[in-house]
Order: sequence, then structure tokens, then C-alpha cells
Amino acid sequence: MDANFLEVTVGSKQLLSPGMIRLSFVGDGLSAFRSTGIGDEYLRLFFPNEETGEVVLPIIDEKGHWSYREGKPPVRCATYTVRRFDEGKRQLDIDFVVHAGGTASEWAQQARPGCRMIINRPRAIFDPPEDRRWQLLLADATGLPAVCRLLEEATAGVQTRVIIEVACPEDEIELPEYTGVSVTWLHGSGNGVGPSRLDEVFRMMSLPETPGYLWVAAEQKAVRAIRKHVRQVMKMPAERYQIVAYWIDQKKN
Repeated sequence: MDANFLEVTVGSKQLLSPGMIRLSFVGDGLSAFRSTGIGDEYLRLFFPNEETGEVVLPIIDEKGHWSYREGKPPVRCATYTVRRFDEGKRQLDIDFVVHAGGTASEWAQQARPGCRMIINRPRAIFDPPEDRRWQLLLADATGLPAVCRLLEEATAGVQTRVIIEVACPEDEIELPEYTGVSVTWLHGSGNGVGPSRLDEVFRMMSLPETPGYLWVAAEQKAVRAIRKHVRQVMKMPAERYQIVAYWIDQKKN
């Protein structure tokens, strides 16, 4: 296994809410883990092939391009936010949304201490301009771990508004304390239970005229609608937003 990948082991498991599980990974492999220090940093989990049990890892070149050895099937992997990394304890926390049918979610629900996993090195995309006076964070349940870290690491004095969409009130979790934050929870929409309301709520908002930053992490359809409005109607400069699809809903709501 080359230096792009690290082997870790499940150390403990915690139910954060009916809709979210936290796995804490440990192991000597984490001695080589280098966090970006950015709140929405993410990595990939690599799963065994269902038929052979082999973990097929890609070949990653110096430019980050992936390729595979001849005759090997496509890699089975999933992208997740690094919720917390404790370098001293060599502990890596990842929060999984609980749902049926997903490779990573079902693996996390069945995982027990001692289960092995291979991960790669983290990357991040949150990159606000230094002059921002405010930031708006919109997310469904999949973006909730990143929202928590972004609040923990937020710059003092930056006014922050958070809109989070979860399936039901029981899926709310306690957010990190941050002075100057306004939080709104949306229930019963998005997250595979119905059409997302994030785009609707966003269009109704009045943003400050001072310099700011928009960050969105949610299902692809909602993300596309918000991105279109930001680009074509609001004409927001590209450096003022980061809008990312964290997952794709295959069902028709």
C-alpha cells in the first residue's frame, strides 16, 4: 500500500441521533495523517469488492489523477467529512448519516471495534475571502459534520447564519457554541424524505451588502438550483461562494 493511503481501525462507535452515527478510528496509520485544518476537509473510505473481498485501490499520480491496474474492477469508495482529528490520541472521528441502501452507511451501522478501513489523505474546499464580514452556511444532514467544524473554527467577529435541513426534529444535534451565530432547522424535507426546501428558503433571504461568503453542502438537485440562482440572478463573484453536491438522490420525490 503506497503513501497515499492509510489503514485504520474502528475504535469506538456512538449514536449521535437516530439519523447519525459516529465512528472513531484509531491505529498507527494515523501517525502519518496530516489534517488540512480546514472545517470541511474530506477523505475517502475504500471498501472491499463484494465478490472477491479485495480492496481495490487506485494508482494516484503526482497530479492527483486516478488510474487502475489492468483487469481490476472500479474502486468502491465513499467521501466523508473529517469531523475531528486528535493528533495526540491518533483518533479520527467520522459521522455517518443513517439510511438504507448506501454502502458506507450500512457498513457504519454494522461496524464494530476492530473493523478495518483504508482511507486516503484529506483535502478541503472552504476558502472564504479574508475581508468577509458574514458567512451563510446551508446544509442537509450530510453537510452537518462540516457545519459543526466550520463553527468550531470560525473567525471571531464574522457574523454567521446557519440553515440545516434534517428529516425530523430528532435528527437535530447540539452545535458548537459560537458568538454571533443564528441557526434555523428545517424538518420533514430533503434527506430522501421529500423535496428539499433549501433553495426556497435561500431565495427568500436578504443578504447583507457587506462582503460575505456562501457555503452550501446538500443533495445535487438542491445544490444545482441554488448555484443557478447565485450565478445567474445574484451574479455573485466566484470567490464569494462554494456550493457542493454531497450526494445524489436516486428516488423521484
